Amino acid sequence: MLGKKLVTAQKRGETRALCLGLGMVACSMMMYFFIGITIVPFYTKSVWTTETVCKVLKVSIKDKVFCPNSKGSEDEEIFPYPCLQVWVNLTASGQEVMLYQTEDTLERNPKCSYVPDKLENSKEVKAQIETIASNFKKYQTFPCYYDPGGTQINVILSRLYPAKGLLFAFLWPTLMFTGGCLIIVLVKISQYVSVLSAWQ
Repeated sequence: MLGKKLVTAQKRGETRALCLGLGMVACSMMMYFFIGITIVPFYTKSVWTTETVCKVLKVSIKDKVFCPNSKGSEDEEIFPYPCLQVWVNLTASGQEVMLYQTEDTLERNPKCSYVPDKLENSKEVKAQIETIASNFKKYQTFPCYYDPGGTQINVILSRLYPAKGLLFAFLWPTLMFTGGCLIIVLVKISQYVSVLSAWQ
């Protein structure tokens, strides 16, 4: 009787472990799919792939411009902000080009190097942009990214999804997938050993 209870408990444990392993594999596949349709297209679409050194030539703050947020362009969603323009010398080609914060900055407003998040206090936005401008004047040389193909003559300060970020995004589903497969393999080995010992 005790032996039957132990066998039943063992089978229940194996079933739960197998379900856990299958669940981990399924979740990891869903994460792979989500990353594949969200992050990977932005990474592959970016043409600013080569890192070089940029040297600041001119930093200026123009009059206020209007820029809609990412949700739409309705009147209540448009806010004014000072337009920061940073011109740099591209070491790779020696050209004088305009610097943008990220790829998204160029899409939102190609006239400005930096597009702030929507803030209610205009003084905070102005102070933030002035701080960024002073930092560019203080640190004249810094790494930046340019388009080696020449389709985009401007440069960006940082990529939204760099190669390291993409690898880090794939790290967690890979670990989950490996753990799930390992659990399934261990359960199958345990079942095989149990059947083999029972047959002997």
